[in-house]
Amino acid sequence: MRVCDLIERKRDRGRLGGAEIGTLIAAYTRGEVPDYQMSALLMAIYLNGLDDGELTAWTEAMLWSGQVLDLSHIPGAKVDKHSTGGVGDKISLPLAPLVAACGIKVPMVSGRGLGHTGGTLDKLESISGFRTDLSVERFLELVETLGLALIGQTAEIAPADKKLYALRDVTGTVSSIPLIASSIMSKKMAEGIDALVLDVKVGSGAFMRTAAEARVLARTMVAVGEGMGRRVVALLTDMDQPLGRTCGNALEMVEAIEILQGGGPPDVRSLTLTLARTMLELGGVDPAEAERALDDGRALERFRTIVAAQGGDVRQVDDPSLLPKAPQVEAFLAPTSGYITAIDTQAVGLAALVLGAGRQQHADAVDPRVGLVLDRRLGDPVEAGEPILWIHHDGKGLEDARQRLAAAWTIGEAPPAPRPLIIDRIDRATPATPVFAAAT
Repeated sequence: MRVCDLIERKRDRGRLGGAEIGTLIAAYTRGEVPDYQMSALLMAIYLNGLDDGELTAWTEAMLWSGQVLDLSHIPGAKVDKHSTGGVGDKISLPLAPLVAACGIKVPMVSGRGLGHTGGTLDKLESISGFRTDLSVERFLELVETLGLALIGQTAEIAPADKKLYALRDVTGTVSSIPLIASSIMSKKMAEGIDALVLDVKVGSGAFMRTAAEARVLARTMVAVGEGMGRRVVALLTDMDQPLGRTCGNALEMVEAIEILQGGGPPDVRSLTLTLARTMLELGGVDPAEAERALDDGRALERFRTIVAAQGGDVRQVDDPSLLPKAPQVEAFLAPTSGYITAIDTQAVGLAALVLGAGRQQHADAVDPRVGLVLDRRLGDPVEAGEPILWIHHDGKGLEDARQRLAAAWTIGEAPPAPRPLIIDRIDRATPATPVFAAAT
């Protein structure tokens, strides 16, 4: 096999064979295919797409580039959830213990924040001592005994994806739908799960800005997962404003604990319960059990248990005021009176990033203390000089954040029409969308 032949064939809209793809990915993972050749192939895929057979072969090759966990010895259904990323998206934090408390095993391998989106691991690590770098053996032990574990991607799981994602990040090929789908699904299938629920974000704070784009991505991932023998359901959810009222790691952890305590913002509670019901449905448990487990304290107790098992300070769960706090808080004031008619949610996420809540490069450290707390959301009235939100900071990036926030809010004379939180559901009954030539 000559890699150049594969590049030329895909450049000319030809098709790659499954065996060719498997050999190529294995060789690239071993370092036998140079980045410059793989970059050329990725661009050809970005421009010309992958058909269903190619995409399945590409995903399976990345899946089997490393360790695939075997959870068959653990009784019960194994179901995970993945979000495509948004601003203020702390749903995994209350969702995983809630679903585990209902009897479903949740082997959750999560990511860190990059760009304007936050990461579950960074939020968990705002709890003092919480470890997300567990061994595979400890991960499996916790899934079996407690029903869940919350860790980051290990070096053994889908190593091809780690190499390819880093290459895509610097070659302008991140937004290819086939490459996004194969990246997500290879990591999730490597967890040894039986079913997966996808939260595909849509709007100004999402990677998919339109519902049409999001539906193509959702249908693609559902088709890949179902083709590999797993049940997969995707929900398209709104990201035209931050989810909940907090953006920033410790601030979002406080909000997640409030949900587990039976409170919290209505949209966060609603989405948590909707995703939980869907996971329970796929796992064969009565979906109505989700609300009962949230309200009777079982979900909170399961969270306390997993925090203790992964080295975290449970006192910070019992008393969230003990979580890290920024040394300074200042109000961001409305320049005029009216109604909040639009929010550039990406700009809000980037404002939190420059304060230190996120990272622009993988190696950047995050500050768990800093972030934003919203006083106003879409449709809310505001008077000139009233706070729209509160900036929690230590001085770093403050002026940059102020400028981004000033451009993020649109205030008009009348409130906008209400937006649904759940936009659509995509499952195996949904007509497939061809992915060939679907670069973005």
